[in-house]
Amino acid sequence: MLYVYYFLLFIITAIAEIIGCYLPWLVAKQGKPLILLIPALCSLVIFCGLLTLHPAAAGRTYAAYGGVYILVALAWLRWVDGISLGRDDYLGALIIFLGVIVIMGQPLSKWLIK
Repeated sequence: MLYVYYFLLFIITAIAEIIGCYLPWLVAKQGKPLILLIPALCSLVIFCGLLTLHPAAAGRTYAAYGGVYILVALAWLRWVDGISLGRDDYLGALIIFLGVIVIMGQPLSKWLIK
């Protein structure tokens, strides 16, 4: 059950990070109003706070998070940007997901702060 918690935490953290970067991108690239920088900043503050909830500030945790981030970014590409994913996107996502499962599948004693 703790693995599910961390996986969901990774997803929420990735969403906060993507929103915090996407909104400034809209301002810079699409001429959207500067006011969007305020929720972007709030999202990045939430992202930083969420990072403190992860089991440890270790390479293993960030490796697993990085994989989940990529999966969320592909979902964002599809559902927010409206860009269809190709066969290679799905294959890459499957490989990355398997990597996340392998990394997260280790005993919790390797994950938790000692």
